[in-house]
Amino acid sequence: MCIPQHLGRLSALCRASRHVWTYPKENIFHKSQGDARSEGKQRYVEDHTTAAADKVRCKKCEAAQHTLVTLVRHCVILKNMEPRIIPRKEHRISRKQISPNALRTLYRLHSRGFIAYLVGGCVRDLLMGRTPKDFDIATNATPSQIRRLFRNCRLIGRRFRLAHLHFQSEILEVSTFRGVALPSDDIDMEEANHTKRVFHRIKDKDGMVVRDNVFGTPEEDALCRDFTINALAYNIADFSVIDYSTGLSDLQQGLIRPIGDPYVRFTEDPVRMLRAVRFAASHDLVIEPATWEILCQLSSAISRVPPARIYEEIQKVFLLGSAGPSFNLLDKSGLLSALFPGLSRWMYQNNDRPAILRANLEYLDQLYRNGISPSPVLFLAALFGPSLEEEVIANHRDGIPREQALNATYAVFMKEICKTASVPGRVGKQLLAILALQPSLRRMPPRHPSSIAAKPEFPDALAYFHLRPGTKRRHRTSPEWWDAFLLENPSATLSEPAAEEVPRPPKRRRKRRRRHRNTAQTIV
Repeated sequence: MCIPQHLGRLSALCRASRHVWTYPKENIFHKSQGDARSEGKQRYVEDHTTAAADKVRCKKCEAAQHTLVTLVRHCVILKNMEPRIIPRKEHRISRKQISPNALRTLYRLHSRGFIAYLVGGCVRDLLMGRTPKDFDIATNATPSQIRRLFRNCRLIGRRFRLAHLHFQSEILEVSTFRGVALPSDDIDMEEANHTKRVFHRIKDKDGMVVRDNVFGTPEEDALCRDFTINALAYNIADFSVIDYSTGLSDLQQGLIRPIGDPYVRFTEDPVRMLRAVRFAASHDLVIEPATWEILCQLSSAISRVPPARIYEEIQKVFLLGSAGPSFNLLDKSGLLSALFPGLSRWMYQNNDRPAILRANLEYLDQLYRNGISPSPVLFLAALFGPSLEEEVIANHRDGIPREQALNATYAVFMKEICKTASVPGRVGKQLLAILALQPSLRRMPPRHPSSIAAKPEFPDALAYFHLRPGTKRRHRTSPEWWDAFLLENPSATLSEPAAEEVPRPPKRRRKRRRRHRNTAQTIV
């Protein structure tokens, strides 16, 4: 949709609301003179957006004025920030680095007449010389069209409809180009829950987008992405890289910068703050100063995110080799206290505790660098284990049996953490088993070491025993003793599932008894 049509829809919307809009008759969306590039063009866009915003006025509704100004900003960026196309010979991405399944998917979409791009983090990682963990594809095909093209397609998502293509070795995510939602596309949750109409975009009362199924063009899709370094696309048609923003220059400078107003972007989806921290820590980048200031200001908004999304994102933060740097950024920004207030209070009650947690998380990073992927329960033990053990020891000193104290502490912990991050009950029980096994690991000589090593939670329990500082001074045994024992007895560890974990054969269904209807006897 062109800019005059945008303004026409807005004017009609405001007239229906009996609002009077006035904006200049001259064209406020003229292009820049000359060929300004990158930062110069970005500065031009910002200056002219401000000038356009000053000329646009609503005589009765300041909130609606802000909506129009936001749309004006999008329109100006779309018109002036022409995509920069980098041909194949000028970038380092080769098809040999791309998953064969992703290539086949791109080629099939392209052969059927659709636009097909590799987008997001995989393009960023390839340009940085890294190996992507997954490959995401964006296209102008709708989810229903994608499902008709691929038999292995599963449509998922409520906030934004996505297609997952299931292959034997991986799952590819294919999305339709998202569009910029107009004010008439927005509706709050309360109104959406009391009507039978289907709305494409729904926001909650705080402005967070909870459903966003507005489809658009590749340019609009780039505007909907979180950061400039993720607004890069690889075009399978000519093998070029398309930069819709300042992603390449920000990547060269090592900057993380959101697309658009940081305040609006973080309010729409507070998880973007966690993603900014994760990218900065894992890719050795710096969050742009103005963006960092807004992030710290809005850190408390992270508590509005559904706990399931928080748990999923927190695993990416702590289990991919950058747990230590991520923890420092979370702590400095205020996100840690917003996510886990109890942990934050415990940490600063003693000056030694922050160093203990940082050492634990650095141990997780070392495991990842050594090719060992830490489990989710080990990350929970590294982060929350010290505080839980201190609570158990304090209750035990008050005369409560250790097992009872551990169970009570665990119950309180799960109740508190599930308010912000929905830890699965299975993972929580594994954490409880790890903490319960620690006295047996520390006892010297251990009673029945082979039976201890055969427990399913033993590997994570031993890893937690390794990362706890001061074990040699406080306990009669050490993690090294167990390492030597495992070398001498390699068959001591569990090679098969424990008896309680072996799935039971399905019970034979009992034959249902046939009910006989009581028939009344006829008396002759």
